[in-house]
Amino acid sequence: MTAMPKPPNLLHTHYDHLMQHRRGETNDHLLATMYASALCGQGAMPLHLGLPLEIFHSMMEYHFPTLPPLPLPAHVLPLDFSRLTELDDLRTLLQQHQSQPSPMAGWMTEIICAGCTGNDHLWQDLGLWSRKDLSTLMHDNFRPLAERNDKDMKWKKFLYKQLCIGEGIYICRAPSCEVCVDYAACFAPEA
Repeated sequence: MTAMPKPPNLLHTHYDHLMQHRRGETNDHLLATMYASALCGQGAMPLHLGLPLEIFHSMMEYHFPTLPPLPLPAHVLPLDFSRLTELDDLRTLLQQHQSQPSPMAGWMTEIICAGCTGNDHLWQDLGLWSRKDLSTLMHDNFRPLAERNDKDMKWKKFLYKQLCIGEGIYICRAPSCEVCVDYAACFAPEA
């Protein structure tokens, strides 16, 4: 009896298709990963990765210039508009720490903001495949901010901690992270 061939993994099929049309820019892999995940109902991204439709099309045409029109994701979460003020603060933080001002940095700023509305680790909410991918995204697009995360704090916690510090709000009473009872919650490996 011959074994039945395994059907292709749809996630990797979408990713491979996107990467066949890539421009060869730094963020191609990350965007292909996020959109392939969105097409398969993974992550917590709103439609068009949280970008307005025109801007999403511009970004995709730039990074994947020969890509034919893609289907819309089957599973799409709405953006939580009750958090607009918080997202404005997060957007300002990211804009102030872009590696270099560019359309790509602007696109990634909006994508990160949309991902922060999810309830899981940021790399999972974005539809990335590992925390390492998110670290690469942060270092490539927001290097001055990423370099401040020298203790490898979980990214969403780190971003919100930066917002609190910017407002002069210090919720943690520990003298340093290393002696805090919640150290594992902020710095433990992400599943």
